[in-house]
Amino acid sequence: MRLEYNFELSGVTTPRLSVEAVEGIGKLFTLATLVLNVLDARQEVELVFHGLNPDDPGRKLEAFKQIIEGAASGPELVYELGNGGAVPDSSSYFQWVTLKRR
Repeated sequence: MRLEYNFELSGVTTPRLSVEAVEGIGKLFTLATLVLNVLDARQEVELVFHGLNPDDPGRKLEAFKQIIEGAASGPELVYELGNGGAVPDSSSYFQWVTLKRR
């Protein structure tokens, strides 16, 4: 199923974005640039990383951090881990994280 919608940053206080582990590393680069652009206008962004095995969310988060830290003009960020775990009766695992500008 494909769902398309318009998103306007002005319509939300805290933008929330997600990335699925099986989407590949290219999606992390896209997410990193989107997050840096959003943080130019907002103080924080909430992200959820998810995947099909328990290690996926943490591995993707670590790769995401490395990509973000490579941006010379990016803001200094604080990462706050939120809830994570498994979705009951499924093979899906997730980790929420909030990124805040210092």
